Amino acid sequence: MIAGIGSFFDAVGQFFGGLAQIHPVSLLIGLLCFGIYLTFRARAFFNVLRAAYPAERIEFRRIWGAYISAYGFNNVIPARGGDVIKAYLVRTSIPSSSYPAIGAAFFVEAGFDLAMGVPILIFAFSQGVFPTPPEWADLGAFDLSLIAANPRLSLFVITLLGVAGLIGFAMLSVRVKAFWGRVRQGVIILSNRPRYFREVFGLQFVGWLFRCTAFWFLLEAFNVGGSVKNVLLVLGVNAVASALPFTPGGAGVQQAFLVKVFAGTASGATIAAYSVGQQIAIACFSLGVGFVALVTIFKFRSFKEVVNAGKQARAQEKATAIG
Repeated sequence: MIAGIGSFFDAVGQFFGGLAQIHPVSLLIGLLCFGIYLTFRARAFFNVLRAAYPAERIEFRRIWGAYISAYGFNNVIPARGGDVIKAYLVRTSIPSSSYPAIGAAFFVEAGFDLAMGVPILIFAFSQGVFPTPPEWADLGAFDLSLIAANPRLSLFVITLLGVAGLIGFAMLSVRVKAFWGRVRQGVIILSNRPRYFREVFGLQFVGWLFRCTAFWFLLEAFNVGGSVKNVLLVLGVNAVASALPFTPGGAGVQQAFLVKVFAGTASGATIAAYSVGQQIAIACFSLGVGFVALVTIFKFRSFKEVVNAGKQARAQEKATAIG
């Protein structure tokens, strides 16, 4: 673990030491394309919510602001803490909405991610440069090493969480009918396949193309070299990192994978700088845009203020339900 942390900060040092070698135009184009990608994702999420609440007037700018703010927060807080912010901001943007329906709407996006992620991972593993699970323990990232070195423990924890979820479900059986009614409301767009593919899957695909373009220019900006193969390898790394959200934005996991994947493509210093430079650039960009959205759209002065407001609102809802 200590070695992994040390290598990560060494890469950070190499990134800042090589700032003069970064191509600023390619970097700016890459970040702009990434912002467009997030906007298409936000629009698809907006359409999911619009299908769930057809009688409500929903402002896209508020859903966009919630989506961008959550993405930025996830880049500095582990375990996808930004999703809590997104749920609260969406809840306040649609007064008649419920958290179960909003939470279910989150998962509608997963259909596209799975459809694209599986073939990308198959391609990545077929190239002979992508580390297989048994090799993860040697990559120096704490969370990867823990899973690879303790597969039985990892399986036990996953099973334990599943059992805990079933127990919780049983304890809430009195409210199950109402709960599942709201969940179905959140995914109602899936029952209309033409509309789903037109308003969600199609938009996500266009956004995905901008994401590919963003990574192409970021590879160019950090002197690794943009190519279809390199972009697909980066997408494969991101797919693994998003499945292990133990660190903000998958930091550490992404860095370890990228260094391994692109070894031999460029100098070790270049790859190390890119491995963290891409994360730092995207994190700063998304956090900055997210914070501006938070202040200008929702009138909050900090992410902490949103979290506290969400906790207070949730406590009031529980008190009202009990009363």
